[in-house]
Amino acid sequence: MKRSTDRILTTHIGSLPRPARLVELMQARLSGTPFDAKLYAAEVRKAVTDIVKKQAEIGIDIIDDGEQSKTGFVSYVNERLAGFEPMKRPASGSPFAGSREFLAFPEFYNAPANQGAAGSRVSTHWVCTGPVSFKGQQQLKTDLDNLKAAIEGQKIAEVFVPSASPASVEGWQENEFYKSDEEYLHAIADAMHEEYKAIVDAGFIVQIDDPWLVTHYVMQPAHSVADSRKWVMPRVEALNHALRDIPEEKIRHHTCYGINMGPRVHDMEMKDIVDIIVKIRAGAYSFEFGNPRHEHEWRVWEGVKLPAGKSLIPGVISHTTVLVEHPELIAERLARFAKVVGRENVIAGADCGFGTQASATPEIHPTIVWAKLQALVEGAKLATKQLWGRA
Repeated sequence: MKRSTDRILTTHIGSLPRPARLVELMQARLSGTPFDAKLYAAEVRKAVTDIVKKQAEIGIDIIDDGEQSKTGFVSYVNERLAGFEPMKRPASGSPFAGSREFLAFPEFYNAPANQGAAGSRVSTHWVCTGPVSFKGQQQLKTDLDNLKAAIEGQKIAEVFVPSASPASVEGWQENEFYKSDEEYLHAIADAMHEEYKAIVDAGFIVQIDDPWLVTHYVMQPAHSVADSRKWVMPRVEALNHALRDIPEEKIRHHTCYGINMGPRVHDMEMKDIVDIIVKIRAGAYSFEFGNPRHEHEWRVWEGVKLPAGKSLIPGVISHTTVLVEHPELIAERLARFAKVVGRENVIAGADCGFGTQASATPEIHPTIVWAKLQALVEGAKLATKQLWGRA
């Protein structure tokens, strides 16, 4: 894994805006409407090529395929894991319904203008009804082949591929087959291990998308911080099991609080989870920092011993606001972390993805997403000048 040895490297979290034509085809596919499979595959390949080129042109160092082929950051596993079946249910509203946030601000979240504030409505629910195993070898190979073709000739430092954590899969797909949560979780971990290893074997960094690590607390109003920590520990153990035999320097871990454009006064605080996060087998840790609810948390890392050779990827631009962060502010944010953990251990990142669900209207308009990423690159250059004394 590349580190910021001579300048602050830049990256993001994974999902980027999809072209309108691809979104139309994805939505047709999701709804069961007939679509041209060859055209769909061609549109995905083109989208990956274009998104890789766009990242390289802007100057992002560590890029991915923008998750152009995925219908969602975790829902894509429905096509790659055996043992699950769709269960049609009435639209259930936001997946955050019943959370601490909804209970605290019902007037806000129930207002028509804010119906999309914390995630899209969902109508298809997937349930585990049999043994879980990995069956997505061909889909994964296609994704990796598209990415390999797209990066040829591009000036980039490194490439990562996002993949859902066992806890994310467990959280979105109910268990009606396994006798215990532990048995279910470890079955998922064993299945996802195949995807993680294939990504690394293909020459890429695997990024584990693990929002449930910190969102469990807000989703379970009856749970205390201690209860949530107790819930998290076996999920981290399962993740480490899923990452077995993969070098830590080939893994980066991302956690966040989901797509919640609300007050978010009940987000779990970094101080209550950081000691568990650094136990995850990864060479870099990505987390929210670029929004007002978490920007102060850089000080938490003053009391944490970051293991040697590992990096932090704090979000210095956010998915929670349409405001485009000023490059000087981004540079200041990066400098704070550099002062605490060392400049070589900091990579500029984002709070979350910008196109997590193909079925939902993007929270941030694509033109603003690219403006934010351009500011990220400019801010990293300013931080490099400040920290190394040169551009």
